[in-house]
Amino acid sequence: MDVSAIDVFKELGLSEDYFLQRGLQRYDEAKDLVVVHTDEDGRIHELLSSACQAWHAMKDAANDDGHDLFIVSAFRSVGRQAEIVRAKHVSGIGNDEIFSVSAPPGFSEHHTGRAIDVSTPEYLSLEEEFENSPAFAWLQGNAAQFGFTMTYPPGNKFGYLYEPWHWYYGDA
Repeated sequence: MDVSAIDVFKELGLSEDYFLQRGLQRYDEAKDLVVVHTDEDGRIHELLSSACQAWHAMKDAANDDGHDLFIVSAFRSVGRQAEIVRAKHVSGIGNDEIFSVSAPPGFSEHHTGRAIDVSTPEYLSLEEEFENSPAFAWLQGNAAQFGFTMTYPPGNKFGYLYEPWHWYYGDA
């Protein structure tokens, strides 16, 4: 079931203004996406063409330097983000905790087709321990030359927990 952002905000007793006042930016869903990767289980990851090209160039360069990077998540629709947030709410997680780790629907960089969550085989995906990986050190030193920046460093202005795995292509 595709749950809308407005439905989720109503369920949580919040409004879009709550997130705008927090300084979050609203994002439209990207169009003209291309497949960047298909997982072994058939899950398709999509990005804008320019972000896809930059990802492949960065991944190849990392690989040349001995670092195996892979995509955990890329484009995510507003509807899918709403489903994720709603599921957390239904499971009993409070708003403060939900929105310290998940963007509200309509406010996720993943909607743009420019955001990727990455990992490396030696580390659990979407865990802060990724910051201890040689692959993360490589990203810190090299991602910018491919147009990627880490949007959510420790103490970021958006109030999200630190996400060393989340990288955005282009101007954040």
